[in-house]
Amino acid sequence: MFGRKAFPASTRKRALVLTLLPSFPLQHSHRSQLTSDISGFEYSNFLEISFLTEMGGGIEDRAGIRRRGCACSKDDFLPEESFKSLGNYVRALKATPARLKDRVLTRSLDQAELEVKARSQHQMKKTLSWWDLIWFGMGAVIGAGIFVLTGYEARFDAGPAVVLSYVVSGVSALLSVFCYTEFAVEIPVAGGSFAYLRVELGDFVAFIAAGNILLEYVIAGAAVARSWTSYFATLCNHQPDDFRITSNGYHLDPIAVGVIVIICVIAVLSTKGSSRLNYIASIVHLLVILFIIIAGLVKADTKNYTPFTPFGARGIFKASAVLFFAYVGFDAVSTMAEETKNPARDIPIGLVGSMVITTLAYCLLAITLCLMQPYEAIDKDAPFSVAFEAVGWGWAKYIVAAGALKGMTSVLLVGAVGQARYLTHIARTHMMPPWFAHVDAKTGTPINATIVMLAATAVIAFFTKLDVLANLLSISTLFIFMLVAVALLVRRYYVSGVTTTVNRNKLIACLVLILTSSIATATYWGVSEKGWIGYCITGPIWLLATVALAFFVPQAREPKLWGVPLVPWLPSASIAINIFLLGSIDRDSFVRFAIWTAFLLVYYFFVGLHASYDTAKGYEVNRIQDGGQWRKVEEGDVTSRTKSGFDNVGSKNASTDPTT
Repeated sequence: MFGRKAFPASTRKRALVLTLLPSFPLQHSHRSQLTSDISGFEYSNFLEISFLTEMGGGIEDRAGIRRRGCACSKDDFLPEESFKSLGNYVRALKATPARLKDRVLTRSLDQAELEVKARSQHQMKKTLSWWDLIWFGMGAVIGAGIFVLTGYEARFDAGPAVVLSYVVSGVSALLSVFCYTEFAVEIPVAGGSFAYLRVELGDFVAFIAAGNILLEYVIAGAAVARSWTSYFATLCNHQPDDFRITSNGYHLDPIAVGVIVIICVIAVLSTKGSSRLNYIASIVHLLVILFIIIAGLVKADTKNYTPFTPFGARGIFKASAVLFFAYVGFDAVSTMAEETKNPARDIPIGLVGSMVITTLAYCLLAITLCLMQPYEAIDKDAPFSVAFEAVGWGWAKYIVAAGALKGMTSVLLVGAVGQARYLTHIARTHMMPPWFAHVDAKTGTPINATIVMLAATAVIAFFTKLDVLANLLSISTLFIFMLVAVALLVRRYYVSGVTTTVNRNKLIACLVLILTSSIATATYWGVSEKGWIGYCITGPIWLLATVALAFFVPQAREPKLWGVPLVPWLPSASIAINIFLLGSIDRDSFVRFAIWTAFLLVYYFFVGLHASYDTAKGYEVNRIQDGGQWRKVEEGDVTSRTKSGFDNVGSKNASTDPTT
């Protein structure tokens, strides 16, 4: 075969389009027009199509991905027009206000999120069932947190009522799970909440959420990896820091890095293989939890449950905000929708089933711990191990440590799978370099994204303890869950071209009242320890706003396959609870959250905004003749490298509305 340079550019373009024409469902007149006029079109403004060459050893993607064997070039990271030259970049920066307005007001489409999968060059393999998702969900959530957080919160914040704290945080997590299910079923892509927010709230909000998601995964993964070393040392009859290298005040952790490297190899090789390993580790972990519950109840003393609420209701809710971190991770399951055989059936069963089992396990463990010891005697660092020693079963601490190790291994594995898929879909939109979007043809996994995310996790795990960042994870998680609930209400009640202006304004008013009343309730809780008058105002406002949304604003969209029940009540309650829990987190954590968000904004304004803007506009076919009418096609309508590239032209989803 001839190399790429054997033919002039115009010939290559004409030959390529002529080759692809038979697979596109165009009318004969359109096909003839394209055939005769193709050399007069500017290729980059017409259509994104890959050009396969044998001599180049890879695929060139004019929208952003350029692969030549194992080599990388600038076009793999910044292929957009704004970064072609310094002059282009300066002009792009000058246009920042207009571009920002466009990206804030422009919402993606369900179909667009499905079609951008083509930018990964290869498809992920659909190998997962609801059974896999249940175990992935439990593996992602049930980690070492239950063995550490329970003791601390029982002793210092909630007492025996810590079980109620787990119920509150569990209900909040379950409400968020329901909101995720509808999106994951109808938009089964690897992007998870990033894709859902992009469709309903626009690029800008989606990017801020995405940045916090990635930070959450990296910090959580590093913290879990360091905890793995501590529990391994305990299992070997050593102090937690004995296997770390102490130098200049740092506690360097090579074991944590080694564990992350092993997890990376497994995650890269196969998603199904990762599922099997997680399945085995989760079964062992559940057996350990079952042992702790049964053995602990044998040594139970009901006198230890008095007093039940030594710190009052405030202590229960304060503990629930921290314990919510024990439920973090289920959103990773939604990123596996792209690899699920039957998303409409498997995702709701997998997500809801795993969360119900997890909440039940947490509550039983909390009850068991507080029955074994008086709450003031519970050890804050190793509560279950010390509790078994106190009742004369010191040998049981080894089983507890082994269970914690298994749990942390599952959390690391599922986190590695989830975070890579988030980054993959973000890169498909070019908000992050498109090099991260590559999916390997053989393994069907996003190798580049997996390696880079876990490399960042390993570096942080090697150097940093991260204790000060624990609450930052809860802020990011609660913030994103709240946004997903808002997005679900927008999805149900607003469809461009269907919802009238009056109903749109009603929806906005109801959302503003729900959000402000929830924020006011959380603020009042934080500043007034004994007052109750404020709740008599904020509570009814939230209730009336939700009632108004339920009875005076018609739903504009019905779920196609699976729908969240009790809309708008369930997502509205999710918003209120998530914001309330945010109000229980300390001020310093919010300062750190603001600092990280500021860094995200700097990157977005100087890089992400212009890359995603160029990519979106490159996908617009501004003049497509369909049935004698000229129509502007917004992002996502005619932008695919697959056979369905022209399927949506003139469809009911095409719109000139700037918010579509």
